[in-house]
Amino acid sequence: MILYGTGLSPFVRKVLVVLAEKGVPFEHVPLRFHDPDPDFQAASPVGKIPAIDDDGFRLADSSAIIHYLERGHPAPALLPADARDLGRAIWFDEFGDTELFPVLIKPFVHRVLRPKLMKMPGDEAVVEKALTRELPPLFDHIEAQIDGPFLAGDRFSLADVSVTVGFANLAMAGEEVDAGRWPRLAAYVAATLARPSFRTALAARRG
Repeated sequence: MILYGTGLSPFVRKVLVVLAEKGVPFEHVPLRFHDPDPDFQAASPVGKIPAIDDDGFRLADSSAIIHYLERGHPAPALLPADARDLGRAIWFDEFGDTELFPVLIKPFVHRVLRPKLMKMPGDEAVVEKALTRELPPLFDHIEAQIDGPFLAGDRFSLADVSVTVGFANLAMAGEEVDAGRWPRLAAYVAATLARPSFRTALAARRG
């Protein structure tokens, strides 16, 4: 299997974590979105990352890829069997992708991506707004949902992957969860990022 996409992307990191959890061998091609590489373009016609080529089967989108991996490599299961836990896992996957990520990524974009990688000025006002106005209600929601080490049932699941991946980018931007205000969230993020699968995925971030 070939995985296309830079490890700096939380969406690529989602797949890297799942591949590590399941022990699936793969080749990582760490290119950026809209890269002109023809093999990547064949796997992701709209140029988004991540994308995979699994012996000629091509697929893009992190959630689609993870569902594909879950069927092909079912152990350990990252989608709960219980109906309610499964519902929560799917909800948190959507929440992580569409609500949390777009805000968590702003400090990274304006402190790391733009100034260091794109040689463009960042906007600290955007960062300040994200940290003081946009993220707190999202953090409040997650804090209220945490009741143990995992978000959906009693095992690590897609919910934990999807919610936590973006916090690595927040850390790269020099920020972390305020443990005084959100103690459960801070402990949860620290414990999840310390998993071997996350450490393996984060090692690929320079790609």
